Amino acid sequence: MLTSKMRAELRGQANELETTLMVGKEGVTAAVIEEANTQLTARELVKGKVLETALMTAREASDAICQATGADGVQTVGSKFVIYRKSEQKAKQAAKKQPQKKKAPNPVRKGVQKRRKQAKQAREKRNNYFKHAAIEAAIARRRGTSDKD
Repeated sequence: MLTSKMRAELRGQANELETTLMVGKEGVTAAVIEEANTQLTARELVKGKVLETALMTAREASDAICQATGADGVQTVGSKFVIYRKSEQKAKQAAKKQPQKKKAPNPVRKGVQKRRKQAKQAREKRNNYFKHAAIEAAIARRRGTSDKD
């Protein structure tokens, strides 16, 4: 089951897709379901179209294909529909790409970070000094005495 955020993300990705699945006048046949399965395995996201000669709506075709393939319907607009099914094949490919060597730390960047940290500590120390000095001066004014006495 898709959440609304996942559905919105998939709709955005589907805008760029070409229509690759066609449902003709015979409706949702075994060949259409087989092709949908093949495309879902390879791509995860498939855009389809119901031709005008078909005796079914895009919603009906999408629901029938989703039920037969175990996919989720993402969007239906006019005669076009988008379906999605998580592909194990794509997950394996992503897992293979995942493990990468860690890069060696950049000594120049470390030095810059160290200097920035030291500068920040110096600013904080200076600001604290002036803050405490201002507080002490305000207290002294309230008491009626001044530091000049």
